[in-house]
Amino acid sequence: MDSLLALASQPEAWAALATLIVMEVVLGIDNLIFLSIISNKLPVERRAFARYVGLSLALFMRLGLLFTITVIIGLTKPVFEVMGKGFSWRDIILIAGGLFLVYKSTVEIHESVTPEEEDEHGAEPRPAGMASVIAQIVVIDLVFSLDSIITAVGMTSHLPIMIISVVFAIAVMVVAAGPLANFIKKNPTIVMLALSFLLMIGMVLIADGFGFHVPKGYIYAAMAFSVLVEALNMLARTKRRHKEKQIGTPPITLRAKEEMAKER
Repeated sequence: MDSLLALASQPEAWAALATLIVMEVVLGIDNLIFLSIISNKLPVERRAFARYVGLSLALFMRLGLLFTITVIIGLTKPVFEVMGKGFSWRDIILIAGGLFLVYKSTVEIHESVTPEEEDEHGAEPRPAGMASVIAQIVVIDLVFSLDSIITAVGMTSHLPIMIISVVFAIAVMVVAAGPLANFIKKNPTIVMLALSFLLMIGMVLIADGFGFHVPKGYIYAAMAFSVLVEALNMLARTKRRHKEKQIGTPPITLRAKEEMAKER
């Protein structure tokens, strides 16, 4: 208790906490995008439950990793070499998670650009199963949790600061998960944009696993620019639809009627 009060009296601790909270929230965006897309594959009444389960698992994974910092530090030590390049457990997890993201986003993009096919009885494809969705969430939670905690360990040595920042970031994700999932569901172009982000993030994770580090600032700047462009497109489409409603459908002129009669 005394150590916590002493920590609270240090301005440097508050500065580290604020910085780490921002970093954890930003790093959680990737996790949240995947969670929103994959939960939308479920029936409407089960989506919120899947999101809460996914975020709860993310919280427990992060806290569990925080209490095993010595294990986390050990994950960065090479366990084997290939052609002179050492690979640690962190590298292996990042590469596997990146490959999973690339595969999953590619499949989702293919489904988005290919018209849904009905089965032989004429019924629409069935929604994804809860177990399948939760399993995919667990896999991606592990990858993003590891990245998040390694960032936290690198920024501060105080465990209470790490715990507070992680809990705060997950709380923000819980609040934002529902609105983000609904927004993505209602805007098909946003779905494609989000899947493109996941594809890019997967490639970055693979590159990071092979030792080619891409600064996060470049990634999030590209994502922010893409979101801005899409926001302008959505604004233009909204104004166009609003204008069309005001004008209404133009009446068919006599000349147009004559041309239609000739075509018949």
